[in-house]
Amino acid sequence: MSGTPISLDNPKSLSSVSDSEFQTLLLEGVSRTFALTIPQLPEMLYGAVANAYLLCRIVDTIEDEVSLTSEQKKYFCSEFIDIVKTGINAEPFAVELAPLLSEQTSPAEHTLIHVLPRVIQITHTFEENQIDALASCVETMAEGMPIFQAQNLHNGLASLADMDRYCYYVAGCVGEMLAKLFCHYSPEIAQHRDELLALSVSFGQGLQMTNILKDIWDDAQRGVCWLPQDIFTETGFDLKNLGPETHDENFKTGLEHLISIAHGHLQNALTYTQLIPAHETGIRNFCLWALGMAVLTLKKVKQNLDFKHSDQVKISRKSVKATILASRLAGRSNILLTLLFNLVGRELKTTDWIYSISSSKANLDL
Repeated sequence: MSGTPISLDNPKSLSSVSDSEFQTLLLEGVSRTFALTIPQLPEMLYGAVANAYLLCRIVDTIEDEVSLTSEQKKYFCSEFIDIVKTGINAEPFAVELAPLLSEQTSPAEHTLIHVLPRVIQITHTFEENQIDALASCVETMAEGMPIFQAQNLHNGLASLADMDRYCYYVAGCVGEMLAKLFCHYSPEIAQHRDELLALSVSFGQGLQMTNILKDIWDDAQRGVCWLPQDIFTETGFDLKNLGPETHDENFKTGLEHLISIAHGHLQNALTYTQLIPAHETGIRNFCLWALGMAVLTLKKVKQNLDFKHSDQVKISRKSVKATILASRLAGRSNILLTLLFNLVGRELKTTDWIYSISSSKANLDL
């Protein structure tokens, strides 16, 4: 095996690398963003958080697989929950699922399913509290996502409350898991456990809403819309009429309202980050890089309400580098972070739209 080049195209070649390198290679294949941010974490957190992302990505892969029926997705999600909890039956699960994946699933995700048993093996090297945090997140995601996948999403979600619930299942629960892992890592962070857990849901929603707004037209090409109709009813636009040719001012007004709501959630994300001790620069960088890139993406959407493809509102590498630099310069100062957030995001608020930000899953009526 020593002479075999290590490549995601050859899952067997990954057997020769360490667990840390194994997870790093997989992360680089399935998510450039998280491959950038997760390595900022302290070494004692990196393994668990990297593993958590890979577990969530497996759930995503199942849910996004076009060749699977809704019943098959429900079956595989249910089985996967048990596998994460127990560490048992990962091998037959992977053998059963891998041949069913279509060419529309990326090569890196094909590889992820093939090497799933090792991912699970790594999961069960962590402490019990860490495994519980990961398993709880996977269970919430795997049980919640099919609820929305089974719906007719051509004309959007019915309400903002539905969007809140969807964002919780795909991102808010991830935020909760990270807060639990951070608290397990540091007794000092754990002093703010309750507040962090509440804010983490809002943090996740802010990031997910940003993705939804950025990907409106990419999703529309797949016949999917994650926008809430009640917001657009307020402005006089029906999402049934949404199409690439849409230039309706009422639709743009609705987008501006959603941008403002997302900005409010990102404000909570800043508060969350400021509760992390200043000396924990790795965790702060992890949070601030995601937060900064989301704010800049929202700005591009706000400045280009007529955009028709996500590439038109994708932030540049220069903006990513600027986010990293700003985080390193201001990351230890809560005052500077507040000033920077207010400066960069000043155009994202709308004075005519007041919305009470949900910062606890208790408000989501789950």
